[in-house]
Amino acid sequence: MNAPSPRVSGPFSGLKVIDLTRVLAGPYCTMLLADFGADVIKVEMPKRGDDARHIGPFIEEKSTYFMSLNRGKRSIALNLKDEADRATFDTLLETADVVVENYRPGAFEKLGYDWDTLHKRFPSLILASASGFGQTGPYSKKPAYDMVVQAMGGIMSLTGHEGNPPTRVGSSIGDIGAGLFTAIGVASALYHREKTGEATRIDVSMLDCQVAILENGIARYLATGQIPGPLGSRHPSIAPFQAFATADQHIVIAAGNDILFARMAKAIGALDLIDDDRFADNELRRHNVEVLSEAMETTLKTQSAAHWLKILDEAGIPSGPINNVEQVLQDPQVIARNMVIETNDPEIGTVKMPGNPIKLSAFTDPTERPPAPALDGDRDDILAEIVRSNT
Repeated sequence: MNAPSPRVSGPFSGLKVIDLTRVLAGPYCTMLLADFGADVIKVEMPKRGDDARHIGPFIEEKSTYFMSLNRGKRSIALNLKDEADRATFDTLLETADVVVENYRPGAFEKLGYDWDTLHKRFPSLILASASGFGQTGPYSKKPAYDMVVQAMGGIMSLTGHEGNPPTRVGSSIGDIGAGLFTAIGVASALYHREKTGEATRIDVSMLDCQVAILENGIARYLATGQIPGPLGSRHPSIAPFQAFATADQHIVIAAGNDILFARMAKAIGALDLIDDDRFADNELRRHNVEVLSEAMETTLKTQSAAHWLKILDEAGIPSGPINNVEQVLQDPQVIARNMVIETNDPEIGTVKMPGNPIKLSAFTDPTERPPAPALDGDRDDILAEIVRSNT
């Protein structure tokens, strides 16, 4: 591991990652690597940089979207079609451990950086490629965004309420899923290299990742032959397991087994539910879920959400409010887990963003992380490191 000491201590301290990614899937992966101590050098196109720099919301003309995905990285602007910049890039590769790219398949190869060539020139270098449809298959050259793979991967067919128009999952799960799986791939390849000395190519497809997370939808179809559809907030296999109306707002209740169901019914004062043969076990409750939901809401609508959540919590029933984003960021559990961290941007000051959900006992979980870099903002330091590495 040849990188200089990173600004954050973690299990990837000393790891040098060359980041050729942009927008979301790739930057999310490399952000995680930076959070765990890797020295991530973001290679961007001169003048424009990562497209995410031009996607809002903005504070004083700076994209907080970009900032939230690129904290703790360094930036150098290089045009890989320019001979001098290619020479600089090649020198970076000489001391790198990992390259992460999310070009459309074939684009990186056209620049002369196909896997066979890279592996021959830099035998210890790991190459991770995240793309819409992967490096192989009939769709490999097809462009993709999050919405496209949400649609093609089936998750939109399971989202929303029956009879309503198709609904996108509110978070960019197509991109984020690919970013997470790519980070797992990098960690796996590093462990493999540690054991064998062999560097590998990682190929992650956004569409593959959507298929991988369909879980119950695929299991249900393969077991029954029935094509699942949207169920609103309801779980397809467990009841009661959904959102319920109270006197003032909805809450969620997830009584996932017979014991919890009986305890829940007792807690809300609906003992008749326990004696009703239609609700005697989970399969019967699932089959009669609409009747069960109506019966529960008859009781729940008599009191406020706060009233029922207190009672359910005291009874040990999995339940919770349906928070908006503001409420999530103010939640004491979220704050206690350091899931709202700060960066100190040199131009606009303190910017808050989501923290890292993976807590490691061997390392601190900083409440403040390094900010996202200015475009080409670390050129001098990076070039100086190249000179030192060649002397």
